[in-house]
Amino acid sequence: MAELTVCPVEELPPGAMKLVHAGEIAVGIYNIDGEYFALEDRCSHDDGPLVEGDWEPDRAVVICPRHGATFDIRSGRALTLPAYLPVETFPVRVVDGLVKVDVT
Repeated sequence: MAELTVCPVEELPPGAMKLVHAGEIAVGIYNIDGEYFALEDRCSHDDGPLVEGDWEPDRAVVICPRHGATFDIRSGRALTLPAYLPVETFPVRVVDGLVKVDVT
């Protein structure tokens, strides 16, 4: 597992999202009410980028900009068609004031 430093916690306040790259994988890091979550930036329906779409912090969902599929940010579970498979999630933690994500 590769650990990637995302940013200092001040740079990712509640309601914010940041895209990071770990080799060939792009990962969206989301702050929902002070909790951090990470999703692969790839819709399971057609491999489109998720972070280019809207997201709703109050519902913890991200909406694919291509076809409107929604995903639960906390679990990666597909919530609406046309997607039915989940997207990959990654563990996020804060160490010494830095947001870090473990990407496999």
